[in-house]
Amino acid sequence: MSLVHDPEDTPTTPAILDPTGGANQLGVRAHNERLVLSLVRRHGALSKADIARRSGLSAQTVSVIMRELEKDGLLSRNAPVRGRVGQPSIPMRLNPDAVLSFGVKIGRRSADLVLMDFVGGIRMQLHQTYPYPLPQDIIAFVTAGIKELEGRLSDEQRRKIAGMGVAAPFELWNWAEQVGAPSGAMDVWRGFDLRAEIASRVAYPVFLQNDATSACGAELVFGVGPRYPDFVYFFIGSFIGGGIVLNSSVFVGRTGTAGALGPLPVRGRNGENRQLLEIASIFVLENLLRDHGFDPRPLWYSADNWIDFGEPLEIWIQDTAKALAQAIVAAASVLDFSAAVIDGGFPDWVRERVVRATTKAAAELDLQGVVMPEIIEGAVGPQARAIGGASLPIFARYLIDQNVLFKEIEHAEGH
Repeated sequence: MSLVHDPEDTPTTPAILDPTGGANQLGVRAHNERLVLSLVRRHGALSKADIARRSGLSAQTVSVIMRELEKDGLLSRNAPVRGRVGQPSIPMRLNPDAVLSFGVKIGRRSADLVLMDFVGGIRMQLHQTYPYPLPQDIIAFVTAGIKELEGRLSDEQRRKIAGMGVAAPFELWNWAEQVGAPSGAMDVWRGFDLRAEIASRVAYPVFLQNDATSACGAELVFGVGPRYPDFVYFFIGSFIGGGIVLNSSVFVGRTGTAGALGPLPVRGRNGENRQLLEIASIFVLENLLRDHGFDPRPLWYSADNWIDFGEPLEIWIQDTAKALAQAIVAAASVLDFSAAVIDGGFPDWVRERVVRATTKAAAELDLQGVVMPEIIEGAVGPQARAIGGASLPIFARYLIDQNVLFKEIEHAEGH
């Protein structure tokens, strides 16, 4: 399953689940309208002449489409730009208020529900923590949360909701011991159809995607993606995960698990073989805090408001950095990524320390024959998974497939 996002900086269209469900849903745009919206989304603001040149559509066709999109409230006008000759051009941009979408992140320690606008801004959000996730608790959080957020919206705003995207680990029953779940408690997730269960309780089409892939897609669309067409992406949550971006598109592979970086083999501080997730995950920090006499629960209350836990946090950062450095070298040995992007469910200052330590650790490794990517911070932050989920219905309904857009642009430029 791949992420449906933006044109030139996003992955391709997934199998759309119940794309017309919900009596209040907006219609899927015609191809040329979706092409115009995709180009405006990619470039921020474009004039009619710019769109005609980039799309290969006639100036008359573009004028008709843009009038319709503006009439429907999907596009808004920027201030006129005066050139040296002729009439001033009027760049058009996406109207943030035109479309809304729900995004759900399900983690092993907490869940988030966000309401996102057309350009990726979070308008509202709810957060819940738990010792470990169980289906009935997740369903209750989502359904009650939707009702609560809908209650804060006007009728007009509710009509603009395009759907819901859920970002969740695909095998929640794995590594249950590491999060302290009782033996067998997480097996209830085996065979549980999360998308169908949520879809039967809400009035919107529901999409499902792996949480780390969703975070990677969010980074591609709303973060560093426009600057880096190829990157390996690490998101440090309860368990570390990741994704791969090639040619400005999330690559999910034959089975949809490409970029599942957690199982990558690395060496621990004593030279023993470990999986990356056994070192560079927040559950490891949780255990370290307990060992040092700290209550680890504040880690999950708010990803933006950690305190500096001192020695155990520094130990975890250094161990994480050394493991990440090895993983980045391994990834760079296979593909020459332009960047290695690191983000996670923690504050910006923690992310900065992790990236700085990883850069230092990578420089100490044997890099003969390896073209190293730039090691950089992600730009989306702790809500990347929920934002990626919320993107699914928006981009599925309003933008066109990444590969189709490439062909449109190539065709236009060839003429």
